[in-house]
Amino acid sequence: MPITNVLVVDDSKTELMFMTDLLQRNGYSVRTAENADDAMRRLDEGKPDLILMDVVMPGQNGFQLTRTITRDPRFAGMPVIMCTSKNQETDRVWGMRQGARDYVTKPVDPGELIAKIKALG
Repeated sequence: MPITNVLVVDDSKTELMFMTDLLQRNGYSVRTAENADDAMRRLDEGKPDLILMDVVMPGQNGFQLTRTITRDPRFAGMPVIMCTSKNQETDRVWGMRQGARDYVTKPVDPGELIAKIKALG
């Protein structure tokens, strides 16, 4: 199934603007969420084809939220790509163990991110 709708979860308004602009310029429809509660509300409104997930957020972090989403039968098979400044190998491994399909470190390389999204679709 081609990826056309993306949910970006990040507590940084600057990062949300950057990601929204990048994705829209590449033909994707984008919705945003600033924290875990907001993300779950967005998921209840409609399923995206992909979630781009920050890790460091107030409240429930991106690792916890990824685990919650990927283990919920309502969202089975929905891919998550972690997009975070946490660049240690242990962070990458932990993110993948929580159910993420891929892991990109900030600052995000636009070409790399778009290639990873296309590889999933």
